[in-house]
This record gives sequence, C-alpha cells and structure tokens, in this order.
Amino acid sequence: MKTLGNIIWLLCGGLVTCVEYIVSSIGLMVTIIGIPFGLQTLKLATLVLWPFGKEVVPSPDALPGCLTFIMNIIWFFIGGIWICLSHLLFGVLLCITIIGIPFGLQHFKLAGLALTPFSKTIRG
Repeated sequence: MKTLGNIIWLLCGGLVTCVEYIVSSIGLMVTIIGIPFGLQTLKLATLVLWPFGKEVVPSPDALPGCLTFIMNIIWFFIGGIWICLSHLLFGVLLCITIIGIPFGLQHFKLAGLALTPFSKTIRG
C-alpha cells in the first residue's frame, strides 16, 4: 500500500518539491560554508521523493545542541521558510479534496521538518 501511496505522492507535489530541494542543494553547495546545508537538503530530497514508509526521528549522533540551534536558524533564513511555504501550499491544495487529505497531511508534516531539519535522521 505504501508503494501505491508513494506513486500517487509523486503526482501530488512530491516530484516538484524534490526538484526544489535538489536545486536549492546545488545552490548551497557552491560555497564551502553551504556544504552542510546542501547535504541536508539532499537528505530531505530523498525523503520528499518517497515519504511513505519512512519516519523522521531525532538523531543520536547529532551535533551539540547550541550548534544545531545555530544551524537551524541559518537554515531558516537561507531557504527553510520558502520550502516550508511550498509544503503548506501543496498541503492546503490537497486537503480540499477527500482523496488528497493523506497527502496534504504528509506535506504539513514535511513543512515542520523543512523549518528545522538539523538533528533529525530519516529511518525506514
């Protein structure tokens, strides 16, 4: 069932947001300082491409709390807010229909992750 959900997900905004993550990742990796942020967006792109059957959990080997907090703040201003807004837009559009509600809820869940992705691991 999750394979069918993932295939429908691609048509309901998953492919567009994955491309958005990959383009922002390439833009971030242009500078040396942006490489950690670019790697994070690539990790999120794989989650956005095929999200059903995966879960996001706190990372046991995360950076120390203060550094993670600073990285999340920098991420928020670099591109996290725009990716979050695109997830919210897709979520609202999909929740208009009954069939799209599970996919809209998935976009809402990913919107929260798009704001603070550091110190999280994708499992599944």
